[in-house]
Amino acid sequence: MSLIAGTLTELVVSREVSPYGYFLDGGDRDVLLHYSELTGKIEPGDTVEVFIFFDTEDRLAATMKKPYLTLGETAKLQVADVHPRLGCFLEMGLGRQLLLPIRELPEMRELHPVVGDYVFVIMEHDKQGRLRAKLAGEQELAPLSFHAPDSWKGEWFTALVYKPLQMGTFVIIDGGVVGFGAIGMIHSSERTRMLRLGEEVKVRVSHIREDGRVNLSMVPQKEIGRTDDADRLLAFLKERPGHAMPYSDDTPPDIIKQRFGISKSAFKRALGKLMKDGLVTQKDSWTYMVNKEENTDSK
Repeated sequence: MSLIAGTLTELVVSREVSPYGYFLDGGDRDVLLHYSELTGKIEPGDTVEVFIFFDTEDRLAATMKKPYLTLGETAKLQVADVHPRLGCFLEMGLGRQLLLPIRELPEMRELHPVVGDYVFVIMEHDKQGRLRAKLAGEQELAPLSFHAPDSWKGEWFTALVYKPLQMGTFVIIDGGVVGFGAIGMIHSSERTRMLRLGEEVKVRVSHIREDGRVNLSMVPQKEIGRTDDADRLLAFLKERPGHAMPYSDDTPPDIIKQRFGISKSAFKRALGKLMKDGLVTQKDSWTYMVNKEENTDSK
């Protein structure tokens, strides 16, 4: 019998050795089932189902506790700890963690998961046969996802980032049904900021593709967004000295994005609404809040 770390198998209890636990018959070797790994009473001669893993001294050991995933399976695991050089340690349901190596994480440190985040991973072996995690990609997630229904268009959902890129962020939308969810992408133009791996984000379904995947946005629809953005700009102006700001239709898009977290077009729509409502005016690349009291007094 060949015992493989990361798998569930049935073994016969051969003997009890105090103060360690029970030794299971693994064919060419006995495997320790420590007292701390029991979930019920057992006796020599019993057949038990156990999960095989490597202990802290890299010896094969067994546990009756059930892991969240086994070798080759995909699961959503929570980040329990983060090491700056090793990577992330994930909770796997056994009272011990599974390493997600640093090379699996994005190059930008600010896009790394933090404690409490969830990531989609596969359990695999390293070159020494020890257990580790690997990020699940589209190939692994697609068979576990479902097609988004047409009724989702325009609705807001919670999504989990599984691949953060500069050009766009790929996520799994929690659909509240069997399966991992629906696959979606937030294009960089529809993001208000960069999103880290494992981060939860509120998204709006802007388009449902023929393949059942969705295009997403972090901003409201234009009419709603224009009102919200206009309110934010007006509040910003009220806090500024002289109720003026050095931003206008002439301001470069990257500065607008950095300062207000919205696109240049959204900024112009919001300013246009404020100007139409007579609340602001522009002069020499500056935007000024209109003092309505002065206007009234001058009439």
